[in-house]
Amino acid sequence: MAKPRGPLAKWLQRRVGYPLEAAFVFGVAGLFRALPLDAASALGGWIGRTVGPLLPGTRTARRNMERAFPEKPRAEIDAILRGMWDNLGRVIAEYPHLDEIGDRGPGGRMEVVGGEHIDTLREDGKAGILVSGHLANWEVLTIASRKLGMELAVVYRAPNNPYVGALLNDLRGAASGTHIPKGAEGARTLLRVLTKGGHVGLLIDQKMNDGIPVPFFGRDAMTAPAGAQLALRLGIPLVPVRTERLGGARFRITVLPPVEPPVTGDRNADVRILMERLNHLLEQWIRERPAEWLWLHRRWPN
Repeated sequence: MAKPRGPLAKWLQRRVGYPLEAAFVFGVAGLFRALPLDAASALGGWIGRTVGPLLPGTRTARRNMERAFPEKPRAEIDAILRGMWDNLGRVIAEYPHLDEIGDRGPGGRMEVVGGEHIDTLREDGKAGILVSGHLANWEVLTIASRKLGMELAVVYRAPNNPYVGALLNDLRGAASGTHIPKGAEGARTLLRVLTKGGHVGLLIDQKMNDGIPVPFFGRDAMTAPAGAQLALRLGIPLVPVRTERLGGARFRITVLPPVEPPVTGDRNADVRILMERLNHLLEQWIRERPAEWLWLHRRWPN
């Protein structure tokens, strides 16, 4: 919803707009919860690729893709757009079923590559930070971590609608019991978790106006440096993790070794070098599976 203007509009938004929006979201979540996981994911994908291309956000996504892939013809961009909306629709439909996705047994829905790096993080007696992006179903990262015995606190952007925010946190409870909203208070909570030896998951691919410019698809993108700053300040591992959709509601989580911290003697330079490495890695993953990334963010200046 657009931001309200004036006291009356804000009051109407809180008292009328937010409850109506929440009622719709709760109804959609209830529908997907009532369906088996595969059916819910398939329906979400169909709705996404059918309705999504008609929504205003498609213009932003198309512009981002055309700038990131100037060599791709329009037909290929169109196909990536439909794939992105399909994936996003599946992500939404899969929220009520996150606990089922964690099954790693025979015929399970999740495979983990590099799980030994999670074992090391869990047993080394130190805090740690896992970094990723909005790839495939990004909530699966925390599910995998929990299944491997390591609880992961999740940093997220709280929705404007508090009722919707409460629902999302309830649904995320299958993956993580600690949810840290972005902002000043969230930053303090994040630091407390890490100083007590906890582990945190960060998605680093959203625009942060007061971040630092770091190359991403050949152009500087304002990037949140908190992960690199905290890893260097506290001397803790910074571990990249990739999520891939293998078809339907099945996923592969790939945990990489910790990124080697640079030592230039200049902390700001070290932070930038770390974020350049992470953005480069994220870009590689997106180029390999472009339809699985959320292109809707205004990641670069216009």
